[in-house]
Amino acid sequence: MSRATAAALAAANLAAFLAFGWDKIQAIRSGRRLPETTLCLLAAVGGAAGAWVGVVVFRHKTRKPAFLLELAVATAASFVWLGLARIRAD
Repeated sequence: MSRATAAALAAANLAAFLAFGWDKIQAIRSGRRLPETTLCLLAAVGGAAGAWVGVVVFRHKTRKPAFLLELAVATAASFVWLGLARIRAD
């Protein structure tokens, strides 16, 4: 994996983790929330690990099975995307 790819994945995971934290804070404060689509998209573009860590650490969206299923699908999409990127790099 190239340094650029590793940096992009690290950034995507950090962004996903922080997004889950921000959304949890906003949920507690009854503030403006991030759409679930945004959270799943961050996972799909390479931030799946950060998203799942955010779910666990912030205990956020754990009681929403439909969302967790969407996040699992986004995670699978992320793996496909990473696999295709690896095949293309070879």
